[in-house]
Amino acid sequence: MVWKALLTRRTGQHRQPAFPKLSFGQVALTWIGHASFLVQFTDLNVVIDPNFANWLFLLKRIKRSGLKIEHLPPIDLVLLTHAHFDHFHKPSLRRLPHPKIGVMPWGVGDLAYDLGFGRVVELEWWESFSHRDWKVTLTPCKHWGARTLRDHHRGYGGFVLEHQGRRIYHAGDSAYFEKFKEIGKRCSPEIALLPIGAYHPESFRCVHMGPDEAIRVFKDLRAHWLVPMHYGSFRLSFEDLDEPPRWLRMLADQEGLTHRLKVLDEGVPHVF
Repeated sequence: MVWKALLTRRTGQHRQPAFPKLSFGQVALTWIGHASFLVQFTDLNVVIDPNFANWLFLLKRIKRSGLKIEHLPPIDLVLLTHAHFDHFHKPSLRRLPHPKIGVMPWGVGDLAYDLGFGRVVELEWWESFSHRDWKVTLTPCKHWGARTLRDHHRGYGGFVLEHQGRRIYHAGDSAYFEKFKEIGKRCSPEIALLPIGAYHPESFRCVHMGPDEAIRVFKDLRAHWLVPMHYGSFRLSFEDLDEPPRWLRMLADQEGLTHRLKVLDEGVPHVF
């Protein structure tokens, strides 16, 4: 897998983003790539799992990030789903423009104290943190949080961000499990950012999900929009890099959900 990535030519391009002018209640999502997003409201800029790296040790990024880190606006809030290197990327975090608050699962905060955050907040599952008029809740997932082999005290999860009457759910890394139904009932997310890659071979599904399970999760959540992520940037498994979105589109068409699917291009803001 590593050798195949090394021999694969890097594709994609950094875009100079044209961030939209928003009205109250509108939210703009910009997929940076992998599990990384910029979420913008009229008065709040959020990044989730920011990773702008071209390399993770020997693992080559196959598709460039959709925008450069210097294109980001000042960041009010950073959400970090777990401590794995492709989600908690210290070099990217150090370069964020003036990050004010970092929210992450239990046991992860010690990794963040020297990264420039004004405040670091750790949450347990179902705990929430509110500031001014926004709120974020850490939700369960089926994954693991260890950064190193013996590092099993660190937590992991997804996030529901609530602001200006909108609810955006980022699942982090997760396999399918029954608690997605509980997340739907308790948090009622409107926009679901769901992983669809790194599922082959079948044994990988104990910690990741494919497009088929993402459709199932979307139904469990009863969300309105499905935005796929966690595919196409790094070769973490053995399915073809273009298979996850192709399969997802096919399944959405079969399920009559095409009008609810938004496959974003890296670096291009989309207003919901």
